[in-house]
Amino acid sequence: MNALINYFALLLTGVMLQAQNTVEVTMTNFSSNEGTVKVGLYDSQGTWLEKEYKSADSTIANETAKVTFIDVPDGVYAVSCFHDEDDDGVFDMYLGFMPKEDYGCSNGATGMFGPPKWEDAKFTLKKNETKLVSIKL
Repeated sequence: MNALINYFALLLTGVMLQAQNTVEVTMTNFSSNEGTVKVGLYDSQGTWLEKEYKSADSTIANETAKVTFIDVPDGVYAVSCFHDEDDDGVFDMYLGFMPKEDYGCSNGATGMFGPPKWEDAKFTLKKNETKLVSIKL
């Protein structure tokens, strides 16, 4: 019985000691305060710009918006956001390939004839870190 209690105590301690990080994203230079901003936190190159690990929406005031992602495990991540000015939940494009709405990514990553690359946008989180990400649209 003691062995079982010790096992669960060690298991619980391991779970509690697992590092949890925070990512604070500040976005500036919006063209207007209309609509919302959609923000995605991605945790792998394979899901980059396709499926967010975590996502958040925020209102825009004074052409600035902020979101915070909490309880993020250690790892490699990237952030992407877009100004959903018409609040339709979709990143609008001209002719299917030119952005109609403003967007931005962590590390100031931009795309040349395509979307920004994971390698340019990624950053590492570890040991209860608070990562401040500034994105200028």
